[in-house]
Amino acid sequence: MAAARAKLDQAKVDLARAVIRAPVDGVIDQRHVAVGQRVQAGVPVMVVVPVDSIYVDANLKEVQLGRVRPGQPVRLTSDLYGSGVVYHGHVAGFAGGTGSAFAAIPAQNATGNWIKVVQRLPVRIRLDPAELRAHPLRVGLSMHATIDLSGER
Repeated sequence: MAAARAKLDQAKVDLARAVIRAPVDGVIDQRHVAVGQRVQAGVPVMVVVPVDSIYVDANLKEVQLGRVRPGQPVRLTSDLYGSGVVYHGHVAGFAGGTGSAFAAIPAQNATGNWIKVVQRLPVRIRLDPAELRAHPLRVGLSMHATIDLSGER
């Protein structure tokens, strides 16, 4: 009787561990696990893309950033839907540095000549969830963003 109870308890634990709960609603992508497969703790098994809280990282040139502030309204269009569908959002913040600053191997000019290269800084733009539900987007799509600078803070 004790052995049967132990097997039942272990089956309940195994069943509880077989369910993966995502912290957000979304679409599963890059699934690296199959039904019945055992995985080790800490191993990525899939990516969950939160379709209701998608944001855009606009890589603006450093000369375009002088008047951009968090909270400013943004109008966006996607190449997926064309100019007929306009998304509205706001500037949520800026990345800590340019892409080249965090590159594993920074670009070096082999000739020794100094050449000024205009850097780009990612600016995070949050989109309106209602508009995302009406016209869903996916990761990696091309967007055109226009930041309203008229209400500078």
